[in-house]
Amino acid sequence: MTDDLQQPPVLTFEDKRYDLNSLPDELKELVRGLQVADAQLRLHEDTLKVLVVGRQSLAGQLNERLKNVSPLP
Repeated sequence: MTDDLQQPPVLTFEDKRYDLNSLPDELKELVRGLQVADAQLRLHEDTLKVLVVGRQSLAGQLNERLKNVSPLP
């Protein structure tokens, strides 16, 4: 595939499309900032999922081991 056939990057924002290359540098920086923020959100969402699974595992282990311990009256 040659470079002549590549489509220019398009920004789709609030149901409107924009030629990303034609935007002023200030707007390109805002787009990059949003991309970084989105990536960080995905990373932290994945981290939260791992923490939830770990917490469930710990709670299961605690529940299993407490079966042999008498609770307070």
